[in-house]
Amino acid sequence: MSEQSTMELPALRAFVKVVQLGSFTRAAEALGSQKARVSRVVSALERELGLRLLERSTRALSLTEAGREMFERAQAILAAVEDAEQIAQQVHGEPRGTLKLTCGVEFGQLAVSAWIDEYLLRHPQVRVEAEFTGRVVDLVHEGFDLAIRVGPLPDSSLAARSLGRLDYVPVAAPDYLRRRGTPRSPEELRHHELLVFSAGASGTGWRFSRGGDEVRVTAAARLRVNNSFAVRDAALRGLGIAVLPRWLAAEAIATGRLAAVLPRWSLPSAPVHAVFASARYLTPKVRAFIDLAASSLGDG
Repeated sequence: MSEQSTMELPALRAFVKVVQLGSFTRAAEALGSQKARVSRVVSALERELGLRLLERSTRALSLTEAGREMFERAQAILAAVEDAEQIAQQVHGEPRGTLKLTCGVEFGQLAVSAWIDEYLLRHPQVRVEAEFTGRVVDLVHEGFDLAIRVGPLPDSSLAARSLGRLDYVPVAAPDYLRRRGTPRSPEELRHHELLVFSAGASGTGWRFSRGGDEVRVTAAARLRVNNSFAVRDAALRGLGIAVLPRWLAAEAIATGRLAAVLPRWSLPSAPVHAVFASARYLTPKVRAFIDLAASSLGDG
């Protein structure tokens, strides 16, 4: 890179985004631009440097050797700029800019979408880009500020903050309980129609505890489906007994459409965490969302 280089940050951002997403089209969508414009910017960057950074084909893009080195340096430059912006945000204190977050599809529908709405209402200077997905997103490589994850966290170099726990409750429609009777112990569930959120196991895998007692129910299910909303809907129609996140069942219980079953027994709760790249420069936009999520989950 010569001393006369006029290379600008937008060109570096475009190049990095193309590499991260593997496509000019997806990079343009992420940048709010057009494919042709992103392609022109990257081509201009190559001309300015006198280097070919990308090998282009009709099927895929790949980095040249010079491109790999430039990608690493560009990421470092953009990270340094982001650090400076984060310091400035900390001085100003007001959340601003774009918050890019990811979470699982179901928990996104259950809770995170409502958190996003409230966050946008509270902070008029922020924007949100959210991806609800079943895959585990690489926060650093894909440029996400934050992930909301349910369940135990694997060991990683990422920072995390506990937001609370997701509680579960066994429920059934009053009509079903009138027809089939109300179970008085977890063992009696084996004689009932069970509606099960599918997590890969063949049985129900429900584990109940009370005091020092623990009972694991492993029985065939009438319905197995990998979506809690579908399980809830089946329970509402009187098809059997289900275990649901308490948040998802709360309104139906309050209105009498579902009744809690085995209220003296407890089910394991699931931890919920906010995961982010580093706690060193936690910007107001990230901190504000985490605080809101922790408060909301605690209230729930």
